[in-house]
Amino acid sequence: MNLLDSISRLTFQLALVFFWAGCATHTTARAATEEKSAMERPNRETTVLILINSKNGSTVRLATEIAAGVEKEHVRAVIKKVPTIDAKDAELFKEIPVATIDELPGYDGIAFGSPIHFGNMSADMRHFLDQGIKIWVDQSLAGVPATVFMAGGSGLGRESAILSFWNNLASQGMTLVTTGNIGAAAAGARALNGNTPFGITTIAGREPKNTLSEAEVDIAREQGAALARAARALSSERPHAKKSASVPAPPKRRTIDTSALGLPKAPKPVGNYRAAVRSGNLVFINQIALKDGKVLHPGVIGKDVSLEQAKEATKQTMQNVLAVLADALDGDLNRVERCVQLTGIFNTPSGFAEHAQVMNAASDYVVEVLGDAGPHARGTLGAASLPLNSAVEIQAIFEVR
Repeated sequence: MNLLDSISRLTFQLALVFFWAGCATHTTARAATEEKSAMERPNRETTVLILINSKNGSTVRLATEIAAGVEKEHVRAVIKKVPTIDAKDAELFKEIPVATIDELPGYDGIAFGSPIHFGNMSADMRHFLDQGIKIWVDQSLAGVPATVFMAGGSGLGRESAILSFWNNLASQGMTLVTTGNIGAAAAGARALNGNTPFGITTIAGREPKNTLSEAEVDIAREQGAALARAARALSSERPHAKKSASVPAPPKRRTIDTSALGLPKAPKPVGNYRAAVRSGNLVFINQIALKDGKVLHPGVIGKDVSLEQAKEATKQTMQNVLAVLADALDGDLNRVERCVQLTGIFNTPSGFAEHAQVMNAASDYVVEVLGDAGPHARGTLGAASLPLNSAVEIQAIFEVR
């Protein structure tokens, strides 16, 4: 081999070395860029809006079950109502927040609930959606999964009502989520259900008022779960930078391990009432100082019960409240958005003035458990007597999802 051949071969080998080194550098740089891009992607909570209009509460009841199905899939549900055309209807379901048309693109999925009016949606829902011209022009809802549920006085025309509702959603380019056959197993041969392949419906004004059959509850939850799965799957395809700032952010707080709290077994009702009632996103609970089936430190505070015993009874009552709340939320206190209001009622003699000091035992405990979601509005008052001679009763309101 002459000198020229040796130089040529060395040059070729060096060229190969630099080529492969360049490929490795490019691959490393691309991997680093992709990793940086992934790190910069916003870590968002998937959120579904349940947008309703309701006249007698049937649609509200369905919305609650749709929300339960959404949350079963670990997706956040927000229930809101459309503004009413008739001013007197604005007083209906005041605890449910009113939506604005501009906030709709801020959600990852929307469930629309309306009364059936002559085979169509209600006038209030129609008027609200008619304000979405700009959203339609911008195609801000294109690809957003949507589903429909309705309530009618007779049940007639329920399928045509949902199909007519779809016309608006299809014009917006939304992805329609149907129930299809998912409700067949839930409904079976059980009587009184509003199953359709397009979405759940129910008979409005049914007696007892606004109740749903067991089958309708199952189907509504399945429909909510189907929407949640679609919303979670498609949310990564949407430009999150355009998300509406009007979508309320959940409070920042610690993760609550309910099983580690040592809560008592939730007391059961002893009359014709419920331990907890949910209306919209609010849960209402009343409890007294029961412990192991007996009243803890019964009697009049300052007479039969010392101040320290009263505080102990108050904390026990608050533990009972949270035990009932946990039961209502399937054991998951992380679904509590905030403690809205606590009202302490104390069995006290005339002239007693330490209500606030005793009530602090309840306030401190709920903040300890719920963290940033614990601070609340508060009221205290004295009473001449309380049920079972309890020293304390607490009325509580929580906002949940």
